[in-house]
This record gives sequence, C-alpha cells and structure tokens, in this order.
Amino acid sequence: MASSEENIAKELPIEQKLKALYDLQQVSTKIDKIRTMRGELPLEVEDLEDEIAGMQTRVANLNDDIKKLNTLVVEYKNKIKEAEAQIKKYESQQGSVRNNREFDAISKEIEYQDLDKQFSEKKIREFTAEIHHKQEILDDTKTRIEERSHDLETKKAELDTIVAETRQEEEALEKEADEISKGIDERSLAAFHRIRGNAHNGLAVVTIQRGACGGCFNHIPPQRQLDIRLHKKLIVCEYCGRILVDDGSQQGIDDGVPTLKERSAKAQA
Repeated sequence: MASSEENIAKELPIEQKLKALYDLQQVSTKIDKIRTMRGELPLEVEDLEDEIAGMQTRVANLNDDIKKLNTLVVEYKNKIKEAEAQIKKYESQQGSVRNNREFDAISKEIEYQDLDKQFSEKKIREFTAEIHHKQEILDDTKTRIEERSHDLETKKAELDTIVAETRQEEEALEKEADEISKGIDERSLAAFHRIRGNAHNGLAVVTIQRGACGGCFNHIPPQRQLDIRLHKKLIVCEYCGRILVDDGSQQGIDDGVPTLKERSAKAQA
C-alpha cells in the first residue's frame, strides 16, 4: 500500500507538480554550486590518502625484506664461524696424521670448509648490497610519505574550511530539497533524478529562454511554448529530454497567462 505522502503527491495538479519540480531544481542547483566550490579537493584528498596508504604498505614490505635479509646475513656469518672452527680443527689434526691418505682426506675437508666459507662470504656481499638498495628505496619512500602527508594535511585543511563555511547552508538546502521531494510522486521524482544524472550540468528542469530550450538551446515552436505556459501537462524537450517550464521570457507570445515563475513568486509572497 502506498504511503499517504505518495498518495497526496499523485493527486497534485500538474501545475503544482511542475512548480515542485522547478523549485527542486533551483534548490538542487544551489547545492551543486556549493559542492562545485570544493572542486576536485575531495578527490585529491582521497587520492593522496590512497597513495600514502600504498607507500606505507611498501614501507612495511621493505622493512620485512630487510629484516629477513639481515637474518640471512647473520646465518651466513655463523656458517663462516663454523667453517673457520672446522678448518682450525682439521689443520691441528694434520700434524698427527699417520699416512698420506689421512692427510689428503683432512686436506679435502679443509678445502671443502674453505669453499663453504667463500660461498657464505659471497652471499653476505649479495645480501648486504640488496639491503643497501632496499634501504635507499625505503628512505626515499619515507621522504615521499612525509611530503605527501604534508600535502594531505594542507588539502584537508582547505577542504575542512570550505565545508565548515558551507555546511550549514548545504544542510538547510538538503532539508528543503527533501521537503519538496515529498510533494512529488515517485515516478516524476525518479525521472527528475535520472535526467539530472545524465545532464552534464545537472539541469533536469529548464526554462524556455528566447523561444529555445534552456538546456540544449534548440528552438521550441510557439504552440508548444503556449502548451508549456498553460501548465496542463508535463512537457519535455524533444531534443535533450529535459523538463520544460516557462519563465516569461518567450518572445512572440502574449496570452495573459501568468508564468510558472510568476506564480511561484506570488505563492512565496
């Protein structure tokens, strides 16, 4: 079952519906102007936040990589110590060998431990170089985070100032828009928002300006202009699909019919 407000909206005469749509457009345009004042700041703030978050993740990954590399360096240093200890042990045993075969076997063990030591030293050099490279990237990333964080603070402060200056007005306009919307049937309101969403300037309801549509500026025939001024039905532009209302600026028509704008002003007075 439809709500009482929706039933009332459906029962509204076309003229009142047009007036409500016209008023809603005026309020919506004021809200658009306020949000335009913020420009690209909200998007810039969001982009900076995403960029900083990405760099912080990179910093965390780099720190993990450096930690793992340092652990490997320690492990290979321990292997070098073990190899050196084994070499000393085998060298001490060489003095007490009983034959050439034992001497050769010990010599091979010493050679093996020496090769293992050289391999560990090589890995330490590689890991140290990699740590140095990652540390440079880490330092550079931290510097960029500081710079971007400063930019973010500046952008946020600028945005907060604009929002603070316009919040009260915007909230009042949004409340007014909600109240006006309650007097419009669901179908017409959905059409209004659909047209607004497709229009680059957010205009769903436009006036006739010098005999042309105020949205696409295509000419409107005099008879159609008269139909619009009579407020007997909702008429849309055949070119751009916007809802058309009169504002008294049409040339060549003087039928004594008050315009929607004049009636709206009279009602407000």
